[in-house]
Amino acid sequence: MAKTILVLLDACRYDTGTENAGYLEHLIDYGKGAKYRVRGELPSMSRPMYETSLTGLPSSVHGITHNQVVRPSAFPNVFSLCRQQGLVTAAAAYQWMSELYSRPGRFDPLRDRWEFLRETYRPDFLLFHSMNVDYWGHQKGSASPEYTQAVATVMEQISLLLPRWQADGWQVVITADHGMNAMGMHGGPTADQRTIPLYIFSPRARAGRFEEKEISQLNLAPLLCRLLELPPAQGMLTELQIHFAENGVTT
Repeated sequence: MAKTILVLLDACRYDTGTENAGYLEHLIDYGKGAKYRVRGELPSMSRPMYETSLTGLPSSVHGITHNQVVRPSAFPNVFSLCRQQGLVTAAAAYQWMSELYSRPGRFDPLRDRWEFLRETYRPDFLLFHSMNVDYWGHQKGSASPEYTQAVATVMEQISLLLPRWQADGWQVVITADHGMNAMGMHGGPTADQRTIPLYIFSPRARAGRFEEKEISQLNLAPLLCRLLELPPAQGMLTELQIHFAENGVTT
């Protein structure tokens, strides 16, 4: 069983995410998961980092260099690699994900929801993509109570869902695409705009805190491939900066 959920918290800064993830931090304290500090790629914008996260390629290679580059992904990505192996995929996500990885123009906001997709279609790879943190960051800035409350709310929702997912045999990866600065902007190279958290809950990943050194966001796509037991696509990192259990899967 290699079913995997990726939770992508749009614009969730490393520090604010950590400060409001009480249950996730509890699990890391008790050796029940792994925690990393990720240095996001550039530009620290949504659509480019969606593509980087799911292809393992930098923006100068995959060509999604700005939010206004609207076209399907031109490279192998976690969704297409799953489909090549006969696996089922699903996403409850912002419509830009559909434009990149599904049939353009076919996004259905009434159909594409979190637990409905998981329980109805039982996909092998499921993306849950939350936009509320990004919304309040743009409205009020990352130093605002509204931004912090949005992070706290989604972390509370995850704390309710995570035990249920784990009991049902799912591996779970929780991260972000980019951060947010106090002015309500992102896209540049500062730490508040690009440093993001990464939590991994899987028997294949070695448990512990590995936050002393930032790792590249390019690790995410090959990590997902490894958890899903998929061969990584050409161009993905082969030497991961992520620790796997001794009895974990091989690549």
